[in-house]
Amino acid sequence: MTLALPRSTHTAVGRLHSIDALRGMVILFMLLDHVRETFFLHRQVTDPMDIATTEPALFFSRTLAHLCAPVFVLLTGLSAWLYGEKYAGKADVCGFLFKRGLFLVVLEFTLVNFAWTFQLPPTVIYMQVIWAIGLSMIALSLMVWLPRSVLLLLSVAIIAGHNLLDSLHFPIESAMHVPWAIAHDRGWIEVAEGFRLRTSYPVLPWIGVIGLGYAMGPWFGRAADASVRQRTLMICGIAGLAGFMALRLLNGYGEKPWQVGDSAVQTLMSFFNITKYPPSLLFITLTLSVGCLLLLWFERLQQSRWLRPLTVFGSAPMFFYLAHLYVLKILYVLAVALFGLNQGQWFGFSSIGAVWVTAIFLAIALFPPVQWFSGLKARRRDIAWLKYF
Repeated sequence: MTLALPRSTHTAVGRLHSIDALRGMVILFMLLDHVRETFFLHRQVTDPMDIATTEPALFFSRTLAHLCAPVFVLLTGLSAWLYGEKYAGKADVCGFLFKRGLFLVVLEFTLVNFAWTFQLPPTVIYMQVIWAIGLSMIALSLMVWLPRSVLLLLSVAIIAGHNLLDSLHFPIESAMHVPWAIAHDRGWIEVAEGFRLRTSYPVLPWIGVIGLGYAMGPWFGRAADASVRQRTLMICGIAGLAGFMALRLLNGYGEKPWQVGDSAVQTLMSFFNITKYPPSLLFITLTLSVGCLLLLWFERLQQSRWLRPLTVFGSAPMFFYLAHLYVLKILYVLAVALFGLNQGQWFGFSSIGAVWVTAIFLAIALFPPVQWFSGLKARRRDIAWLKYF
């Protein structure tokens, strides 16, 4: 005898629309941040930021982009669970995650890195977010075989405990230098003379985040009750924010201490000035808590027309990622050719407002091709490689 679970009060399409909408929102935040990194590089920020030299508009723009990687990696894990429910289960998920993870690693080393550097052959390869997602997917391809409770505990332990390893470093001559640089200690890997790797996104915390997303999967299953899911998302979001506030007030574990500034704005900036590389417990707690509340909001607004552009962007994330990188690089090269280097060794905008205007313009300009590709994916399910984008 089996126990029948209550049916969802939302359709599968509606459920996925909320996920795509959230993914689309953080993609647009990513676009804003990459416009900043392209045309505001003369005002590059540290991690965490230097509050004394960072104006509020720049701080807000950069902090907004903090949502991107954690939410995207969480949704990657969640989508992997939904993929398994739709297809053949864990064996199919394992194979798909492993193959797509390898695909993303190769993509980072080739098309993505070239989009950032325009160097061929490259002298440096930046192992960034696509690399981290790829390795996290490979790790998840093994973790899916764990019982859900074990996977959840392991993921939380990684997220909560990895800052205990912050003081652990290995010298270049150590056999542990390379694996530890990849896992947790952001740094350089010297491969050959004139060629090195930069581990911009240490992967250990991201493995915890993708595992957490996979463990959330049953909340979104076909048989899940929508009201229970929404209540759970609200509890997780509010509890996470409360936990962030409490831990941040202690001014200790895993973060640079916050300080009272010369003004209320500076104090607030210092309080929310958190570390991304690698993402601290506080960084992950804050961003994923906000992500849960946004996901709840989008699910409740799934019939709203204004949500549709976000779902379009979120339904073709890799296509958008590659397209916007190459568009930004081409625009930068053209700007240098037309106007020269007006900010020292860079061409750059004079204000953060111009960054926002450019990001909005590019979002509008990129919408039609992304919409076309999203439609192509929906129509041509017989083309296997399309699902990797």
